[in-house]
Amino acid sequence: MRNGRQGPGSAAIAVVALIAGALLILPACSKGKQGGPRSVPVEASTAVKRDIPLQIKAIGNVEAYNTVAIKSQVTGEIAEVLFREGQDVRKGDTLFKIDPRSFARDRAQAKNAELEAQRYAALAAKGFVSRQEYDRLRTGFEALSAVVQADEAAVENAQLQLEYAVIRAPISGRTGTIMVQKGNVVKANDTPALVTINQITPINVSFSVPEQELPEIKRYRAAGGLRVEAIVPQSALRPGEGRLTFIDNQVNTQTGTILLKAEFPNRDRALWPGQFVDVVLTLATERGRTVVPSGAVQTGQQGQYVYVVKEDRSAELRVVTPGRAYGEWTVIEQGVEAGETVVTDGQLRLVPGAKVEIKNAKPEAEKPEAKTETKK
Repeated sequence: MRNGRQGPGSAAIAVVALIAGALLILPACSKGKQGGPRSVPVEASTAVKRDIPLQIKAIGNVEAYNTVAIKSQVTGEIAEVLFREGQDVRKGDTLFKIDPRSFARDRAQAKNAELEAQRYAALAAKGFVSRQEYDRLRTGFEALSAVVQADEAAVENAQLQLEYAVIRAPISGRTGTIMVQKGNVVKANDTPALVTINQITPINVSFSVPEQELPEIKRYRAAGGLRVEAIVPQSALRPGEGRLTFIDNQVNTQTGTILLKAEFPNRDRALWPGQFVDVVLTLATERGRTVVPSGAVQTGQQGQYVYVVKEDRSAELRVVTPGRAYGEWTVIEQGVEAGETVVTDGQLRLVPGAKVEIKNAKPEAEKPEAKTETKK
């Protein structure tokens, strides 16, 4: 008769039976809980057709349309300053007056010298002096004539110097800092300048673009004027549109860029000499181009691609040929048609064929039948 204990063999058989039973139960439970593959949450947008400007962007520097450094053409004391710093002046306005008394004195002395030379020449010619004196004057007659001519030139110069004593604005514009005040003695053509005048209406903006852009710029400019925008960073002011007026005659070999200039009316004075601005040069407008949000375009081993959401909500990887970017949009040359839905966020969780759930999709308007059913 055996006791209640089981041998080691029996215990092992029981464990194997339990494991086998569990393996048979698990697939059934798993099958009961499985509800099909889960959808990947993404954000999406629709490819559309838009008119896209063909643009080149650069950093520009504002320059005065004209700049004149005012200097004195005569030496003398500044008697009057007839404008304020930062004042707008017109061409011909009087800016400074140099003390004219020294020029008037020179003019009178020159006139007296001329009269005296003429008197002695006349006496020599009429013989109203001694023979010896006559011979002396006669031999010096030509010299006296030269003195007369020199004196006449001195008179003309004194008159010119007197005119130069009044300094007028050669252009209309805005004055800067006055470097020399009333009472100071200035020298002719000395530095620094008395004041600098900048013409800021109109005004220029200079900027450089890569030399690779030059052929297109020349081609589109030949077809008509090119529009230029200048944007002042962190400013609510929006300067009016300008036009391209200058293309430099050579490429900068050190930077590989070409210098351009645009002219702006600047009637509201939103642009100021010395400012740095964002420049947008528009070459043309491309009509009806297919575009997608720039975030939809990804780069992989096969090149650039987008995920297109098909009608059955599955994701299809589509290799594309992107064109220029404009703002938040990218032109698609090949690979996507207008009206197709592309994934804009969540691409890293996708694989071709995966089901997607569009998180930013707008719910459809509730139909009248649905409302009736709800009431029931």
